[in-house]
Amino acid sequence: MTEVSTGALVSWTASDGFTALSRDQAGHATSHDSMRVIVQAAVTGLLVQLGHTVTEMPAGGGLMVLTKAVCPPGSKSN
Repeated sequence: MTEVSTGALVSWTASDGFTALSRDQAGHATSHDSMRVIVQAAVTGLLVQLGHTVTEMPAGGGLMVLTKAVCPPGSKSN
């Protein structure tokens, strides 16, 4: 994760464990790209479910989690 002016850029690099996982998926021929898409979709879904605004960066560059003012329940925003 990298902090940027509009929020946080989330990206990941395949580790040895990730490579082994993608290779051993119940005998399926899963490519690194398709595994990355699966992980990115899961992370995006979770972040959106938690109320974050998420956009995908061009060319598979990761996810941008945008910052926004969050007001606690019962408070007034200006």
